[in-house]
Amino acid sequence: MKEEKTYRQEAVVPDRGLPFKLFRFEGADGKYIREAHQHCSVEIFAVREGKADAYLGDKKYVLSAGEFMIVNSNEVHSIHTSGRNEAIVLQIPMEKQIMRFSGEKREEDEKLFALLEKMYRQQIRKEYGYELLMQSIFYQLKYLLLTVYQMSDERKEHCTENRKMGRLGKITGYLQEHYAEEISLETLAATFGYCPTYLSKMFRRYGRINYKDYLRSIRFEHALRELEETDLTIGEIALKNGFPNSQAFSRLFREKYGILPTEYQRRQ
Repeated sequence: MKEEKTYRQEAVVPDRGLPFKLFRFEGADGKYIREAHQHCSVEIFAVREGKADAYLGDKKYVLSAGEFMIVNSNEVHSIHTSGRNEAIVLQIPMEKQIMRFSGEKREEDEKLFALLEKMYRQQIRKEYGYELLMQSIFYQLKYLLLTVYQMSDERKEHCTENRKMGRLGKITGYLQEHYAEEISLETLAATFGYCPTYLSKMFRRYGRINYKDYLRSIRFEHALRELEETDLTIGEIALKNGFPNSQAFSRLFREKYGILPTEYQRRQ
């Protein structure tokens, strides 16, 4: 019997006050591999300078400056870079709806890339009221995705799996909103009308991650932001983001990132 491959399910936390996450690709200096993973978000990986080898499943795409790849929700993907490059990544959470987009080349590619570039420049400047401008540009880009790049119903594959991923997406969307609360697997299962064993299997099979690890990854994303942007104490950050106390938070933080949160905070 062929062994089923598993891939890490990532939690995508939008930028503060915005309905998306936008960032500079961390492998900008080259010789970097982002291993195969997936998440409940549509992702656009766009190369500004240099080249990058992008993989959707087993299919390889060589992206040069001015080109991008669209990754659908829960599509397995990875990035390999050998030389210096610069790329930007836009992640759009899609937990509450299933839409699929085609990355085939179109006349509008240049327009979509220009909107991404415009968003990236505004994010760097962060001038007064930039969030409003960012959202304005983002909705232009989203309109383009929906009207030009969205797949028609007859081209969607694996409908049954998409429905199940849609159910899991609603659950992960709920966790994104209630991550700071004390949410056990049993409580979550009761909220959505599942038995705990079935919900646990759903996370492992379709999310490729343990429920507890997924919830913790959301909490870490928010805690990192607090460490970087606020003067809150470690204890305050721990309690604010769903950790029982500062000791537990510090221990788990060191296990994940290799340093204590106090040291991370000092470096910021």
